[in-house]
Amino acid sequence: MFETLIRISNTHLFAPVMPTLQDIPFYASLLHSCFLTKNLQKLKQIHARIITIGISRHDFVRAKLVSSYSACAQMHQASYIFSLTNRQSTFLYNSLIRGYVSLNQFSQSLSVLRQMVIARKPVDYHTLPVVLKSCAGLLVLQLGKQVHGAVVVNGFAFDLANSNALITMYSKCGDLAAARNVFDGMLERNSITWSAMMAGYGMHGVFGEVFQLFQRMVDVGEEPDGVTFTAVLTACSHGGFTEKGQEYFEMMEGQFGLRPGLEHYTCMVDMLGRAGQVDEAEELVVGMEVEPDEALWGALLAACRIHGKVEVAERVTEKVFGRKLSSASL
Repeated sequence: MFETLIRISNTHLFAPVMPTLQDIPFYASLLHSCFLTKNLQKLKQIHARIITIGISRHDFVRAKLVSSYSACAQMHQASYIFSLTNRQSTFLYNSLIRGYVSLNQFSQSLSVLRQMVIARKPVDYHTLPVVLKSCAGLLVLQLGKQVHGAVVVNGFAFDLANSNALITMYSKCGDLAAARNVFDGMLERNSITWSAMMAGYGMHGVFGEVFQLFQRMVDVGEEPDGVTFTAVLTACSHGGFTEKGQEYFEMMEGQFGLRPGLEHYTCMVDMLGRAGQVDEAEELVVGMEVEPDEALWGALLAACRIHGKVEVAERVTEKVFGRKLSSASL
């Protein structure tokens, strides 16, 4: 990869120049834009330019490179540059942990955390929410409890992001009581907080609590968002609350001005399919304003198979393969 960068740097687009004091902040800002946009091609071009002008060994530049490659899911490159960096700060460790978590490589993220602890680097309020996501992904409740202790010891117990991450971790690991204790003890909540708690209850079949929390959320003046409705509609689908699900679906746009997204339509198709209302599910898909994906078609076909709706299945199959053939011919 780095040989490729060097070859790029020797092209006429990147003629060698002498570095100046202004180069470091200028290129750091360009790298930050790559971090925000996750533009890998642009990142490689800027990296090549940085090598050419001779500032690639500067620790601040390396830190930006690590965070940018991590954001672009290029963990081999990020780890390699990290290993060359003289000042391996908390920011750099956080970047690697976050990068591995974004790829669902939870064990690797925890391995970086161990390195961070061994190196006696302090955690900050950005570190532990991502670590908690790894605990949730691996379903390691005991480690999650230890991280909860670290949240408290480091003074982050009332930090919104840390508390939200704790709710999700405890919910996914099956300790709903602990998740609710965190929720009830929060001085501040946002839509993520409410949605995480609803999703936790829905995940474990406690559907009544999902609906109660939704109503309480609205009553206190917190606006539900798309994630909230995904949690509620999923609960309706899994719990067999078809009429209630239709009410929530209509409420999205009618009461809160939220246009349903693909995930909401998929929940509705799954819900209607489970209830045997396959024709209604097909009608909903036909009238959608967003493009169906494989998950949605799969939910509809599964309903057709369960309820013996051969004609609907044939129409769906024709649409799916018709789209594939038309795209291949372009």
